[in-house]
Amino acid sequence: MHPQSRQDYVSVSFAGQGNGGYNNSKQWRRKSCWRKWKQLSRLQRSLILFILVILFICGIASYPVFIGNIVYIFILFINYLVTFSWQGTEIDTDQATEGTKENKEGSRGNASRLEAVQEAFRHAWKGYKDFAWGHDELRPVSKSYNEWFGLGLTLIDAMDTMWILGLKEEFEEAKAWVAKELTFDKNVDVNLFESTIRILGGLLSTYHLTGDIVFLDKAKDIGSRLMPAFNTPSKIPYSDVNIGKGTAHPPRWTSDSTVAEVTSIQLEFRELSRLTQEPLYEAVVAEIMKQVHKLDGKLDGLVPMFINTNNGQFTHQGIYTLGARADSYYEYLLKQWIQGGKKENQLLDDYLQAIEGVKKNLLQKSSPNGLIFVGEVSHGQFSPKMDHLVCFLPGTLALGAHNGLPADHMDLAKKLMKTCYQMYVQMETGLSPEIVHFNMHQGSTRDIDVKLADRHNLLRPETVESLFYLYRFTKDHKYQDWGWEILQNFNKYTKVSSGGYTSINNVRDPDYPSPKDKMESFFLGETLKYLYLLFSDEPDLINLDKYVFNTEAHPLPIWPSTV
Repeated sequence: MHPQSRQDYVSVSFAGQGNGGYNNSKQWRRKSCWRKWKQLSRLQRSLILFILVILFICGIASYPVFIGNIVYIFILFINYLVTFSWQGTEIDTDQATEGTKENKEGSRGNASRLEAVQEAFRHAWKGYKDFAWGHDELRPVSKSYNEWFGLGLTLIDAMDTMWILGLKEEFEEAKAWVAKELTFDKNVDVNLFESTIRILGGLLSTYHLTGDIVFLDKAKDIGSRLMPAFNTPSKIPYSDVNIGKGTAHPPRWTSDSTVAEVTSIQLEFRELSRLTQEPLYEAVVAEIMKQVHKLDGKLDGLVPMFINTNNGQFTHQGIYTLGARADSYYEYLLKQWIQGGKKENQLLDDYLQAIEGVKKNLLQKSSPNGLIFVGEVSHGQFSPKMDHLVCFLPGTLALGAHNGLPADHMDLAKKLMKTCYQMYVQMETGLSPEIVHFNMHQGSTRDIDVKLADRHNLLRPETVESLFYLYRFTKDHKYQDWGWEILQNFNKYTKVSSGGYTSINNVRDPDYPSPKDKMESFFLGETLKYLYLLFSDEPDLINLDKYVFNTEAHPLPIWPSTV
């Protein structure tokens, strides 16, 4: 789970900003017609040239004034063909795309797709290393960085990805920085949730994968420094902690915390307790789940989005969503149950009740094609709004079915997976917007509408995450193919030539998607990791009977049975 885009970071820029190499510049747009011509196949080009010759002959013979319209017709025809052939085009928009079909069909599940993910990671890492080393986030277009906590978020988030991808040189560089430069003795406020899933989760995961004690030591340090957040009247933690001063507080504007944030830190603190033999870490997060379990204000197991840190009660009741501020609550119900060896029945009961609540209250079909989607309820009124964040759900449902939960969970997972894929393919760039609205009225001509404010893409992982789970459990190669299309479109529309990938503002404009100049740490920590695992046919590469992923894609071990 990741909250929608934030503005509460410090932007630090280097001299020379504005000289980024983002390919979708104005000059790039002026090349649009030539590039579209090159995107066509040889057959399409031959057909166009043949039609042009016929038009030219007819124009000279009968209507001389018609010649002036030939160029216009030519351009319209190219645009028509490109509209129906843009998907599957070559990654580099400045190169012809002949052979793309062969690449797509011939590389299914094999080494070439894995190598493409490694290359994407190296390109992203190059930008981070060159322009943002040791800082939180890369600004690839301006060749600078954003500082959120000042703790090297991207580097820590990406470490287990490098290990899984076999990028030893890059991993050793990052490890040296963690060992020598990373310190948590700083007078800085950090978000409890984000620090837990990205930093604590990343360090614990990398420790388990490598066995290197340096990562466990750093995990113990940050874990202990986050504990003041739990010193509240209700035991529902504050959102922010000063890890240098040992103080904590809610946001400036409210005493509430979001439900997803306080209920999506459990995997990490439970594992820290197991490794350190310090029961307090697990106790504080177990108390949260105990309280949420018994609270009033739920709708058939669905929870509101906010909870008060003073009285421990839900606030802003009546709004139910599987999107931002609630999503990973449901994910962590299932994953805690799996992590603990399927013994904590209260967690399982809450999860099963919530899925039934989703079916009863949030599931609807779109028109005209009958896509199954998850909407929202606000004070009894249904809204056909669905965040991209909700696309975690197909993977979670599939994981539950794999662990013995009802078979219809897998059926629903497959239907929702198709919907999430359609959120990509129905956009002109082949990339999903942040939020969509589904049409439900008879006579609608398209299933999905996107508001202007929702057309951005932040390089999010949820869809490829679910594709990974669906492929791992079904072995249906279409899920690999869908992921391959998504990776190609990330490369086509978000890749920055000087290094890195950028979020974009408009997935509906393939000519100029408009860069946001920000590469979120989760692109390396989650998106590329799940793509690599999706394309791998090695079930023991993060065996899902031995590991459970936290909500930032950091694998943690399923606890060995004590029976």
